Formats: sequence, C-alpha cells, structure tokens
Amino acid sequence: MSFKRLIAVSLAAFGLAGPAWAASPYLVTTEWVEQNLDNPKVRLVEVSVNPGLYERGHIPGAVNYNWHTDLVDTVARDIVPQAQFQELLRKSGINDDTVTVLYGDNNNWFAAWGAWIFDIYGIDNVKILDGGRKKWEAESRPLSAAAPVPQPGNVTAKTANPTLRAYLSDVRDVANKASDAHLVDIRSADEYNGKIFAPNGVPELSVRAGHVPGAVNVTWSKLVAEDGTFKPVEELKAIYEEVGVDGSKPIITYCRIGERSSHSWFALKKLLGYDVRNYDGSWTEYGNSVGSPIANPAGTVWGNT
Repeated sequence: MSFKRLIAVSLAAFGLAGPAWAASPYLVTTEWVEQNLDNPKVRLVEVSVNPGLYERGHIPGAVNYNWHTDLVDTVARDIVPQAQFQELLRKSGINDDTVTVLYGDNNNWFAAWGAWIFDIYGIDNVKILDGGRKKWEAESRPLSAAAPVPQPGNVTAKTANPTLRAYLSDVRDVANKASDAHLVDIRSADEYNGKIFAPNGVPELSVRAGHVPGAVNVTWSKLVAEDGTFKPVEELKAIYEEVGVDGSKPIITYCRIGERSSHSWFALKKLLGYDVRNYDGSWTEYGNSVGSPIANPAGTVWGNT
C-alpha cells in the first residue's frame, strides 16, 4: 500500500474523510462527531439561518452563533470586528488548541460563512461537519435542547487576512479587464441570466438583474451529493474545469449576500487548494453600485417585470 493511500485509510478510520472524496483535514463525518461529543478538546458550533432551529434541538454540546448578529457587524455592512469575534469565541469555550466543528442548515451555507470568518481571523483547527444538520438528522443521531455554558476559552483572533476577501473594487477591476481573475457566480441560472432578481421571499435585493461580466455560473448545489456532503474532489475539479476554472489564476466567488458563495469558497479553497477570495458584498452591492458594468441576458428591468 502506498504511503498516500495509507494516510487516506488512516484518516478515514478516524472519520476525517468524507464518504466519497479524498481525505481532507477540513471536514469531519457524522460518525466522528458522535464519537467525540464528550471530547473536551472539541467544540461544536451551529450556524443556522432558520430562527428557532437550534432551540428546538441541536447536536449535544453545540453552542449557537447567529449569523445576523454574531458574525457580521450589525451597524456597518462588514464582517464581525476582530475584538468582538475573539470575545464570541472565548465565551464559547474555544482555546488555542480546540478543534472547532461548524455545522448548520441549508447545506452548511452559513457554517461555511463561519469557516470563512474563522479563516480570516487566523483561527486554526476549524472543520465543517460534512452534510451538516441534514445528514445528522437523516441518520437519527442525538439532538438536545440544552444550551451549554462552557468555561471561557483563551483563543486569540489575529489581524484580518485581506487575501481571503474581495471587495467591490476588486470585482469591478476584473469586469473591466483591469485585473485577471476567474469570477464564479454561484447563484441559480435564473439569477445569473437576469430572469429573476433574487430567490422568492428574500429581503435583500438589487435594482439590476444579471451577473458580473466575465463571470461563469457554477451553482453551489452542483458541489453536493443528495445527502448534503461534498462530492469527491475529482468531481469538483471536473465541474470547475468544464467552465475553465482550473486554479491557474486567482478566483473570486460571489452570490447575493455572500453566504452561498462562502460554501463554494470552502470547496475551492479548502478542498481543491485554489487561491480564492469570497466577495461578501456580492450581487446586492455590485448590482446596486453606480458605474459597475453588468451582463443581463434576459434583459429584465426593475419595475417592469
């Protein structure tokens, strides 16, 4: 048996490999999590978007992060500030040597956002539960309504890493061909083509429909299997290579508000190892910005739909 294969088998034995893709240090299985529910070195964090979901039942021992208040700045449109994030982590009982496992609803959209924030502030040993709540519940694994009160932790959040985040000016430069990068629009085909402005029922809107010129459309859902786990690495590579994204130059992911695109950022950055930034301003910023070019194949006009 080759050394590489031996490592893969060993990792799989500890639940650090998904059911179909090559071993990754950034994902854990439901089996691994259940085996480590009482491990003091492991902290589970739920980041779901549906209100009350955590309160009705969560993985035993998991703390709850509210995306709308804990992981973003509630005044400025920005990510949570460094000091506030560090305080949140310490209140959660996270230490410098803690293995933090994030999971949530909606195929881990907001858990992936959390992983992106953890990465920005240089917090190591962070993993995502492959398949999230969907897989955990489908397997009838234990749930608890009790919210833990951990002992304060000592983790230190580092200065924000600018290489993981894209801004409006970065995306506009690519659109105007002043910068060379792959833009990956991970929204639905109807959003990308301008047929709709946003999914039904969402509050954040842009007054223009369409996409950033030059962006390719790889819907986030193409990356996951039926059970919510990520597809094998070779399949992920093939999906992106089909639209010309092969990791040969920097990549910027975007969606509507940055949460779905953080899921694709995770796949591209953590599973494929590409140079990737997430544009959290996404279409609600870009589509509303004055002077930014757009592509709108459907020709949809605001107020005339």
